[in-house]
Amino acid sequence: MTTTSSAPAAADLALAAELRVSLGRATRRIKGERGDAGLSDPQFNVLAILLREGPMSPGHLADLERIQPPSMTRTVNCLVERGLVRKEEHPTDGRQVVVTLTEAGEAEVAETRRRRDAWLSTRLAGLSADERATLVQAAELLRRIAAS
Repeated sequence: MTTTSSAPAAADLALAAELRVSLGRATRRIKGERGDAGLSDPQFNVLAILLREGPMSPGHLADLERIQPPSMTRTVNCLVERGLVRKEEHPTDGRQVVVTLTEAGEAEVAETRRRRDAWLSTRLAGLSADERATLVQAAELLRRIAAS
């Protein structure tokens, strides 16, 4: 009885380790495809958040990225210098600013995503139909795991 109950746990642990390593490698490789600005991952994340969520304060960005506000301030200032975001007065609190994505920032997100999708699409094209079907199922399972 003990062997039966511990065998799935050991198999699950081995699968978890393999998935962690494989997903980490794939993520690093995909993130290596960048737009023309050559942004760091945190810089790109800020642009992607602003595109998805709209303008917000640096403090809110820091909360979403789970980093300290001074680190986000440095990231935002770098993006301002590159013309990818701009700081505007907060509409109700004169002590704060709101970070807004510029057209150049939107273009950088679009180009980075295009390059990442192109890289991955090229790799998927080299797989068989059965392998791609397996990945469709795996993607759904990974979505469920990530949502739990």
